[in-house]
Amino acid sequence: MKIPNHVAIILDGNGRWAKKRMMPRNYGHAQGSKVVEKICEDAYRMGIKYLTVYAFSTENWKRPKEEVDALMKLLRNYLETSISTSKKNNMRVRIIGDISGLSQDIQEKIRELEEASKMNTGLNFQVAINYGSRDEIIRAVKALSKDVLENKVAPDNINEELFSQYLDTRGIPEPDLLIRTSGEQRLSNFLLWQMAYTEFYFTDVLWPDFNKDELLKAVEYYSSRTRKFGGIIE
Repeated sequence: MKIPNHVAIILDGNGRWAKKRMMPRNYGHAQGSKVVEKICEDAYRMGIKYLTVYAFSTENWKRPKEEVDALMKLLRNYLETSISTSKKNNMRVRIIGDISGLSQDIQEKIRELEEASKMNTGLNFQVAINYGSRDEIIRAVKALSKDVLENKVAPDNINEELFSQYLDTRGIPEPDLLIRTSGEQRLSNFLLWQMAYTEFYFTDVLWPDFNKDELLKAVEYYSSRTRKFGGIIE
């Protein structure tokens, strides 16, 4: 079986999972965060080297304040324990997205975590927080334009490889497989540039019910695909 090098996941269905159980949406988010920790372990044992999850989008600020506050509390709790967890699991953690839009204490914890885990050699775990792919591309264009104006980059030297170095995912390979849970079948502004040739796997399973067996189903689907990257395989 072919194991994808990089798997990206849109964690969808926490609210619906909670509603089915007559519980508040925040309960679903809390359960979903526990699943993320378990899937990190399962993915690494399976041979996946990079795992990127969509945790909080630039559009999620539109949700009710109570839900946003609960999500930020979950994030703070994760950051509080993640340095020791990442050390124990030899996991490198990186945050992608515009962290300047987050509270100062969260920004500081993110920098502390990234610095503390940067030499770990196990799973590369990326968490998209305050992330939107259009926003990412615009920020990259602005940074590249500034370097052009300052004569650090010649316009004729701009190509896909160079532009990728201005994205939040610089140094991280493009996803081989995208998994989206809960039955939705759209990208929702996630890694638009990076997923030009990614294989997509959609499942009706709600994220809090996602487990190792479901991950294996997605990997088996990926393994059955023939990736041609625009070419022809005889």
